[in-house]
Amino acid sequence: MDYTFDVIVIGGGPAGMIAAGRAAESGAAVLLLEKNKRLGEKLLITAKGRSNITRAEFDPRVLAKEYGRKSGFLISPFSIFGVKETISFFNKKGLKTKIERGQRVFPQSDKAKDVLVVLLNYLRQGQVRIMANQTVKKIIADDKKITKIVLGNSQTLTARNYILATGGKAFPGTGSTGDGYRWLKTMGHTIEKPKPALVPVKIKESWPKKDQGLSLKNVRLTVLQNNKKQDTRFGEMIFTHFGISGPIVLDLSYGIGQLLEKGRVKIVLDLKPALDFETLDKRVQSDFKKYSNKLFRNSLDDLLPQKIIQSVIKLSGIDPSKKINEITREERHRLVRLLKNMEMEATGLLGFDMAIITAGGVSVKEIEAKTMKSKLIDNLFLAGEIIDLHGP
Repeated sequence: MDYTFDVIVIGGGPAGMIAAGRAAESGAAVLLLEKNKRLGEKLLITAKGRSNITRAEFDPRVLAKEYGRKSGFLISPFSIFGVKETISFFNKKGLKTKIERGQRVFPQSDKAKDVLVVLLNYLRQGQVRIMANQTVKKIIADDKKITKIVLGNSQTLTARNYILATGGKAFPGTGSTGDGYRWLKTMGHTIEKPKPALVPVKIKESWPKKDQGLSLKNVRLTVLQNNKKQDTRFGEMIFTHFGISGPIVLDLSYGIGQLLEKGRVKIVLDLKPALDFETLDKRVQSDFKKYSNKLFRNSLDDLLPQKIIQSVIKLSGIDPSKKINEITREERHRLVRLLKNMEMEATGLLGFDMAIITAGGVSVKEIEAKTMKSKLIDNLFLAGEIIDLHGP
């Protein structure tokens, strides 16, 4: 049996659910299509199951700048429904939120499922019809309009308007397999090449891998190419079996990927960014005085996490069995320089399987910023990660 609706939304992630709920709230008869057995699969695993809802930056222009060169496109949407409205949306529906380090907004319960419950209730209140476990075979368009959708079981569906919120290609196991790109291309839209973003970085050296599992806070990473600074971030990172990850690494990753296409990329870790060379040298001298009769390998416990000490000793080139009171001024300075400049070489990024989001997608030049309507197809709107935008 075929059905006709006011709005059909394809994609049951956060963008699709809010789009469907809002359309229903405005009086439309809405159908939401989802290829998975349930809605919000990726939402449930975001931020390790805690769901980072938004960022507490309330100035739309400042927030938009974080999205890079295409930031101008976002000023209008963020002004209409921005961070304040997002937090208010969830709070009014019973979800208490909190702001953590880095202005990240989480549900107070630290449970992504509580965010999903709010969205599901929103759909229920709007009487949105949900068809899960349904694949879209093709979207048929004619004369700048979508005329119908054909499902995998050959059923056809029609609507006055369509919203495409199928996401990108990141974490394909959750259903983000890039289907939307293919459909948009056949309708004449330009697709900027999808690339993994917010993704861990592979490192050439072996020492970071030996320190896998070690999480560092309040450190600085600087990205260099041809000895020129390209980008930098301060915050948290973690060593892994393949290299490095964590918030500041993820933020730097897309840029690192772009730079790797041009040549070698160096990443410099500053373990003590709050201290300049002279201040850190005095701190090391103080520790050396305290442990003057100990061996070098037993002298860094107050200064560094236990797990990284062995790597620091090896990279310093100082004999681990040397007594502290025998270490020369030159050796001490070498150690201090190392603590401020631990060098690594990036060899690549992990792929879409490990990426949090996708960079690339449908060109923002082909979307009306105020309405998110396609400039090419009169009854098509776009939402979420399918658009060529990615943020921190």
